[in-house]
Amino acid sequence: MNVLRHTEPRFAARLSEICAQSSLLDPTIEERTRAIISEVRGRGDAALVECAARFDGAQLSARQLVVTPAELMAASLKADDALRRAVAVASRNIEAFARKSLRKGWSVRNAQGARVGEKFDPFQRVGLYVPGGTAPLVSTALMTVLLARVAGCPEIVVCTPCGKDGAVNPALLFAVRAAGATEIYRLGGAQAIAALALGTGTIRRVQKIFGPGNAYVVAAKRLLFGPVAIDLLPGPSEVLVLADDSARPRFVAADLLAQAEHGSGHERVWLVTHSARLLAAVEREIAAQLPSLARREFIERALANNGWLIQVKTMADGVALVNQLAPEHCEIQARHATKLAQQIVTAGAIFLGPWSPTVLGDYLAGPSHTLPTGGAGASFPGLTVDMFQRRTSVVEYGRAALKKSLPALRKFAEIEGLGAHGRSADIRLAIASLKPKVQRPIAGGDRQR
Repeated sequence: MNVLRHTEPRFAARLSEICAQSSLLDPTIEERTRAIISEVRGRGDAALVECAARFDGAQLSARQLVVTPAELMAASLKADDALRRAVAVASRNIEAFARKSLRKGWSVRNAQGARVGEKFDPFQRVGLYVPGGTAPLVSTALMTVLLARVAGCPEIVVCTPCGKDGAVNPALLFAVRAAGATEIYRLGGAQAIAALALGTGTIRRVQKIFGPGNAYVVAAKRLLFGPVAIDLLPGPSEVLVLADDSARPRFVAADLLAQAEHGSGHERVWLVTHSARLLAAVEREIAAQLPSLARREFIERALANNGWLIQVKTMADGVALVNQLAPEHCEIQARHATKLAQQIVTAGAIFLGPWSPTVLGDYLAGPSHTLPTGGAGASFPGLTVDMFQRRTSVVEYGRAALKKSLPALRKFAEIEGLGAHGRSADIRLAIASLKPKVQRPIAGGDRQR
């Protein structure tokens, strides 16, 4: 890992460089992603089939992009009892958390006596990206699809990569089906995002796209924002551990290694501490734990690229650095963790104390693990169920409320030079003020039969 101490001459400059780095902005990746989007826009399914061969090594036809009911049934039969229990336990927590976050319609009377409020409807067709590749993220299926189901979205479309043989990991398929997906396609990368956003002959376009992915997936989401709604920008995984000298080096090292193992090489991990002793101890622990890990090569690459052990002067300086970096996951392994957490305002998720490793948020705590990365946490929150709801404002005026509003309406229309705006209100009251004609009785006392 890379080490940086506040006693070094160029500490401030190096820190600024680290904070300026982002996995979201890579010109080369953006250029390649634009080309993929252009291909999908122009050639539809043919481009998707070519991308599957080029990037996944899978020889598919357009019809084979669809995961069939028979495949889903086979995946369900392969799921062992331990997997079923794990999915059930996590699902209960995720659903319970999501239901608490659902937004409900409301209305009040405004100052003029009109009824105003909001209603919230589920998006009718949503697209969810679930990463596969070297690490089929079964948990991501639950952390995205379940929220769409709780929100009441009727059409839940999932895209996930396949292997060279065209197969999708059966455990992943089991989780996607159990969570409530209505359509599943064996399709990954930027091409999947393009297909969901633009539509092809096989895949109908969606209203909004959700889910984490690699740097190409994130670039595609950013480039396609507008033609389709986007949840947030969750890219390669990150963790920052803010720790004082009370932290346990073994715990800290294990958590840094865990988030570095995803495999893209763009993962980012940081230890921020005021303790030179802890920094040195964590460095030793990483060296001791790393050789026994199955994904050692992936971890070493991530740590070399974006792994930092940073010694700051004070814990207050550490908090300031956390808010600059806006990490996806922030663990606070320090005294007064709750108090420190109140000062952190940009992290995607905060984990308090030595017994709350990030893996709990990854798998089953309840909140979705789909979180902003690459500094986007300064502007974006993590994925919540209300992002699957579409907000609509509702306004209802009666004659009396409209009359009370006229002076303000007329003044705004006058200042803005939009006379027809003011007249559209005036004309209603002018008509309403006309007295209706009195009906004379029908001669001869005839009555309607």
